[in-house]
Amino acid sequence: MITAIVLIKTSVDRIPEIAESIASLDSVSEVFSVTGTYDLIAMVRVARHDDLADVIPGRISKIPGVEGTDTHVAFRTYSQHDLEAAFAIGLDA
Repeated sequence: MITAIVLIKTSVDRIPEIAESIASLDSVSEVFSVTGTYDLIAMVRVARHDDLADVIPGRISKIPGVEGTDTHVAFRTYSQHDLEAAFAIGLDA
């Protein structure tokens, strides 16, 4: 699974509607409304690297009100759930 973090600039008067449109896309797992340079951050998860082109420029960027994106592809994913599972290996409950 390939994870991309997509920073999105939008029309500020339509942030909730744009966020809902992005969140409804199949490969988008979460959309966050944030402060700072960007208005939204979307987490995109796809099976193949080539699928990112279908999702990000092919669908997200075409949503009315999306003004630009900046995409970061994750090398590896770490989470609290993963850390807890790693430390629990070999422990008897």
